[in-house]
Amino acid sequence: MHIISTNLLTDFTEKIKKKYDINMLKQFKADLHIHTCLSPCANLQMTPSAIVRTASEKGLDIIAITDHNSAENVIAAKKAAEGTGLTVLHGMEITSAEEAHILALFDDSESAIRLQEIVYQKLMPGENDTRRFGDQIVVNEKDEVLGFNNRLLISATTLDAYSIVSIIHSFGGLAIASHVDRDAFGVISQLGFIPEDLKFDALEMSPRMDRKTAEHLFKEYNSFAWVSSSDAHYSKDIGRRDTSFFMKEPSLAEIALALKNIDGRKVEWE
Repeated sequence: MHIISTNLLTDFTEKIKKKYDINMLKQFKADLHIHTCLSPCANLQMTPSAIVRTASEKGLDIIAITDHNSAENVIAAKKAAEGTGLTVLHGMEITSAEEAHILALFDDSESAIRLQEIVYQKLMPGENDTRRFGDQIVVNEKDEVLGFNNRLLISATTLDAYSIVSIIHSFGGLAIASHVDRDAFGVISQLGFIPEDLKFDALEMSPRMDRKTAEHLFKEYNSFAWVSSSDAHYSKDIGRRDTSFFMKEPSLAEIALALKNIDGRKVEWE
């Protein structure tokens, strides 16, 4: 009679459990950078309901609403997605004092609104010039206009990149450096490099950058997780670039695990 050691049995059990967990993973297509009609540079047809409809038609599973320095349309987008099977993450794209764009992503609207309150306090003074920048429209899930945001949302805040990342994390969100391959408004173009102690959860590549080229140009930053999103300001651009997350469910917690390659979870884009 052979006796199996406790350690060997434990190792075997863990291997089986890990294999089972990996088999339970599903692929979710995500576009984590979409602007609504609240962003002054976005098309007025980018209402929450139109975004949800287009995202669903294009086969996306997860989207994130990331308007410039505001989260006032995130609740409408969440409501518009009810019953569609589409997961909507709440967030915004914050402009740091260095004029670098940083995505903040949350599961819940409360955290996004709390962050918005801080961002509003730190925005540069002034009112939006609609003739120069465009309207900033707050709507509901039925595309009904609730009002206009007159803040200068297109401007930078007085918060530096370190402060923004720290605040996002303190509210339980993910901080992603926007379009780091671009010549403007990316953390690399604005700072010259990404400091080791600036703890982004991921770096985002723009739709113009393919994976192979990115691995060549940004190989010094391969310790970061990379994603790619559309940065859509027009409906036709929604889903023009997406990232596949292999994970158990479409949640922020699972995305965080996938970014760290934990227990078979992973991230892929081309």
